[in-house]
Amino acid sequence: MEYNTQKTQLHLPEYGRIIQQLVEHCKELSTKEERSEMAMAIIDFMGQRNPQLRDEENYKHKLWDHLFILANYDLDVDSPYPFPTREQLAERPKKMEYPKLQGDFKFYGKSILQLIEKAIELEQGDEKEALIEVIANNMKKSYNVYNKEHVTDDVIFRHLKELSENRLDLTGIETLEKSKIYYTNSNNRNNNNNRNNSKNQSNKKRHNNNNHKNRK
Repeated sequence: MEYNTQKTQLHLPEYGRIIQQLVEHCKELSTKEERSEMAMAIIDFMGQRNPQLRDEENYKHKLWDHLFILANYDLDVDSPYPFPTREQLAERPKKMEYPKLQGDFKFYGKSILQLIEKAIELEQGDEKEALIEVIANNMKKSYNVYNKEHVTDDVIFRHLKELSENRLDLTGIETLEKSKIYYTNSNNRNNNNNRNNSKNQSNKKRHNNNNHKNRK
């Protein structure tokens, strides 16, 4: 009785022993043309045995990489893709970077960081100042929603300065209520209210005139 430990090592067990034996036979063929022809047939067979791979991007490229691994990195055939080296496959992936927003700042969200980076890139001027004030106002809203408590503007200014690594500073204004963006919004609201009040008064006046005529 022959045990698996006595058989040829399976470099990729998910493909099974039959494909491993086909690869070993392919390596023993005398000409490169014969090996290349058989390698193509093995690739098709590997795709049939593992149809789930077809849903992946560049699955053909992956099959050729797997074929080379099955051949223990020793296969002289014509391939449509460059074969990987042992070193490339053994290379560890780069360490994943974690979001900068940690601890006290996590509730501001990634979008705030992106806006801060955008504001830093802008040249000094009204556009940059307006964007900084928009960022601060949104930070205040996020803080109040997450912590369910009122936050003073000086705390927001300090957080903005820290998140921007001292490149954005709003300490020149006392409060967000005195920022340009606040005054612009307030003026717009006041103008809208004045227009609505005038319209309501005009409608009321016409209504009273009509009632007076009807009574006559």
